[in-house]
This record gives sequence, C-alpha cells and structure tokens, in this order.
Amino acid sequence: MRIAVLNGPNLNLLGRREPALYGRETLADVEARLRAVGAELGVEVECAQRNGEGELVDVVHGLAGRADGAIVNAGAYSHTSLAIRDALVGVSLPFVEVHVTNVYAREPVRRHSMLAEAAEGVVCGLGTLGYELALRGLVARLRARAESAGG
Repeated sequence: MRIAVLNGPNLNLLGRREPALYGRETLADVEARLRAVGAELGVEVECAQRNGEGELVDVVHGLAGRADGAIVNAGAYSHTSLAIRDALVGVSLPFVEVHVTNVYAREPVRRHSMLAEAAEGVVCGLGTLGYELALRGLVARLRARAESAGG
C-alpha cells in the first residue's frame, strides 16, 4: 500500500513560522516520522509539498493509480480550493485532511473547509501528531475496506 502525504503553502516553514502556534518540528521531521510509522504499518509513504494551488493539483493528478490514499494538509487552500478537492475526487483518492492547529478556534474564515466533505476524516488541533493519527486511521480504514471487499 502506498500513501501520499501532501502539504500546501507555507508548510515548508514548519518549525520557523509562528512556532507558538505551529510548534518547532520541521516538515522534514514530520516526513521522517511518517516514513517510520509507514514502515511499522507495512506501507510506503511518499511526501510532497507545494506552495502553488495548480502545483498541488498536478501532484494529485500524478497520484492516480499510484497511491491508495493520501494525508492532505492543503494549508490555506483548504478553505478556498475547489480545484484541489475536485482533483482528489477526480482521481478517486481517499484522503484524510490534517491541520496542525485547531482551525475552529481561529479566524472564522478558517472554520470552513472545501475539502472536508470529500474527506474520509479530518484531524485538527493536535499539532504535528495529527499527521501520524491520520496515517494510522487511513491505513486502518483502507485495509478494512479491502477485507470487506474480499481482497
């Protein structure tokens, strides 16, 4: 099983950007931990980060037929991008949406996600640990689905 981890704008600044809000762990730290958890679960983890909306859409299109699911932190695009949502749905990629902060405790504009309705689940407010929880949950759900389908 292959799981993609997609990060949107400004997530390359994790560890430096507003550490009181986002913490001190870097995106490289998060990715290394996810690869280790993936190895524990027997799944391959592939990571990508892009700052541009169209670039993220291109990455999603490239996952068609190559990934079984995705963990997606589209950053601010979560609140505005039908294009990213449509790309995920268009390539039939089951995904879990992740946010490092609790978006419901922040500005009102952050309280709506364009992705959430199409997501398998949403994890927010648990810091970077949310990525690991999303990975474990998505893998469990995909395996259960495969077992119930007989394969």
